[in-house]
Amino acid sequence: MKKYSKYIAILTLMLSTFSCKKDFLERTPGVALTEEEIFADPAQAARFADNAYNFVITKYVRFNDHRGCTAQASDEAVSGNAEGSVTSLNRGLYHDHATGPSMNDIYSVWNLMYAGIAVENKMLARLKDVPPAPPATVPIFDPVRVEGEMRFLRALSYFELTKRFGGVPLVTRVYDVNEDINLPRASFDEVTKFILADIDVAITRLGNDADYTASMYGRPTKGAAQALRARVLLYAASPLNNPTGDKAKWKAAADAATVLMDNRYSLQTTYGDILNVPSSPEYIMIRIKGNTPLAGEMMQDFSMSPGSGGAQGQMNPTQNHVDMYQMANGKDITDPTSGYDATKPYLNREPRFYDNIIYNDLPWQGRRIEMWSTKDAGGNTLYGKDYNPTITFTATRYYCKKYWPEVYRTVGGSTTLLNYIYFRYAEVLLNYAEAQNEAVGPDASVYDQLIAIRKRAGIQAGANNLYGLKAGMTQDEMRAAIRHERAIELAFEDHRWYDIMRWKIGAQTIAVPMKGMDVFKNANGSFTYTPIVLSQTFQKTWTEKQNVYPIPRQEVYKSKGVLMQNPGWE
Repeated sequence: MKKYSKYIAILTLMLSTFSCKKDFLERTPGVALTEEEIFADPAQAARFADNAYNFVITKYVRFNDHRGCTAQASDEAVSGNAEGSVTSLNRGLYHDHATGPSMNDIYSVWNLMYAGIAVENKMLARLKDVPPAPPATVPIFDPVRVEGEMRFLRALSYFELTKRFGGVPLVTRVYDVNEDINLPRASFDEVTKFILADIDVAITRLGNDADYTASMYGRPTKGAAQALRARVLLYAASPLNNPTGDKAKWKAAADAATVLMDNRYSLQTTYGDILNVPSSPEYIMIRIKGNTPLAGEMMQDFSMSPGSGGAQGQMNPTQNHVDMYQMANGKDITDPTSGYDATKPYLNREPRFYDNIIYNDLPWQGRRIEMWSTKDAGGNTLYGKDYNPTITFTATRYYCKKYWPEVYRTVGGSTTLLNYIYFRYAEVLLNYAEAQNEAVGPDASVYDQLIAIRKRAGIQAGANNLYGLKAGMTQDEMRAAIRHERAIELAFEDHRWYDIMRWKIGAQTIAVPMKGMDVFKNANGSFTYTPIVLSQTFQKTWTEKQNVYPIPRQEVYKSKGVLMQNPGWE
């Protein structure tokens, strides 16, 4: 853990020059100041505290800048060009890439979180030294709110570490740059206890959503801290971290989610634009992402079909994920009474399919998506505008609508929001349903949460008003229903990969054939659809050790035996 000394050195440099990035909250910093000058000035102290927001995760597509995401590591999608930062995850080749800048979910996250923790520890240690702010000071320094934010952000940083690595070193104070820091790993339970203690303080220091003005939008509120607490407890109760199935842990998670179910938040009426609105009754904490150059690069270089002006079209949902979408009546496509027609596989599917997936012949931006191949009179193979296996086009014959709203075009000056959601109310309902089912079984309150989500989605109510859910489910059946609902409702929102890890179901979801759809355009203009197993390039592997990431090798080597590696990664 000697690497923490590097973060102290960076922090020292930041204090001396005080030139923070214009990033999360866009406050302009001052010029060269000493540490004492910074914390003697409420305005400068406020700017220093805001630096902590530069050390949080802020986007879904973050591997190798904007060329990969956890959805592609999971069973949700594949990378159309087999991006190395993705395949190193879903093939368990972590040590081959874990030290490079492209491997954003292992070493970069380790570095980012501990750098943020250094800022938060410093601000908390110096909080008492900041004098009261004179009237009309800009930016405003509210010591109560700042303490709440620092404790929330520190708790969030440690949670991001534990959900990837398990137990990690606990850095709880400011160290001198010359101190010999070589800390062992605390256990998962010890770090979780520390996280919860920080959250408990944050809840008492942060305001309610109504207390925050537009200029403060994006900062954590009391509700955000409560949502983080519910998620932390859900992970702590999950099979990976609760091998004995202790029901008390599940009850604690259910109780934590219940706190948010008090009418402060609600499901917005529409699902299809859940990432694309500036505000929503469903949002608990988000980062608004507008049409910045990076967002433009992400869409054009990663999400968009080349037939629509994109460069590569790398974000390709799998047939595995597509097959999880039920019919409009709420029945699985494998149910012979569902009405599913394999010759017309995209007809009468549940509405979230059309909100999340771009498929062949979909009306799109004034034309139709062309992901077919065909033969001309001479027997030559021709390809539609949106599919070409000889170039880097879609590998599965699908694109991700959630990452490419139809309004966004490369020409014509269109713009769109593509927000990063930290917490939204639908997740809270799903967290409650999962925890309550594990704690006491599938009671009426568990059904109620799934029904609310499926009703908002537009699934048909059915004769029994269960929106396709089976009456009288067993606990096992309800567990499967909840996991299915999570996979669809939270698709591509940075949950599925970590859900697979905490549920320990990689063997059933990752180590299975990844599939796509072959689409052939017939001479009469109709299409023949044939599910296919993708080439070996797009297949994934899974072993039990992949339920957690390895501690970065450099950290282990530098610790001289103090920092122990995760089992299987030695």
